Amino acid sequence: MKKLILSILTINLMITWANAQHYKTRNGNVQFEASVSGFEEVKAKTSSASAIIDVKTGSVASIVFINAFQFKIALMQEHFNENYMESTTYPKATFKGKLEDFSISQLKNNNQLFVLIGDLTIHGVTQKIEINCRINKIGGEVMLGGDFTVTPEDFAIDIPKLVMSKIAKEIQISFNYTLKP
Repeated sequence: MKKLILSILTINLMITWANAQHYKTRNGNVQFEASVSGFEEVKAKTSSASAIIDVKTGSVASIVFINAFQFKIALMQEHFNENYMESTTYPKATFKGKLEDFSISQLKNNNQLFVLIGDLTIHGVTQKIEINCRINKIGGEVMLGGDFTVTPEDFAIDIPKLVMSKIAKEIQISFNYTLKP
């Protein structure tokens, strides 16, 4: 009987420990801006990005559905999804990478800086990127945020010549995730 109880406790402890290795969210914030001075703002955001971090290995994965981005102007959102991003053909953007020299024990209530290196896939094209990230651990939550820049050409996104001067050559992307075990 003792062996059975010890076995059950050990299994429960292992399951709890394994679950505590992953922090995740389905409510991550991702924003991009491609505005050019003197023209209409080209900016969108979503609060429905999913992300997961394995705090044991430093592995990070994220997924954002393209049609979840919200613009101030509905017509701009329609053009973004249909003409540029072709969101019916390429419905999501994904990232898979790893934090360099990451250890959960290093995290405190202040921003720790880490380099996140991985593969970003947008519009069916994958590019290796490097992102400087800020990570906090407050209570039982891990906050992960960062900013990086991409160009439409890197991901085979065609910008018509008619509007090319109204869209920035470099797109600024930022993300903020509050991840829980």
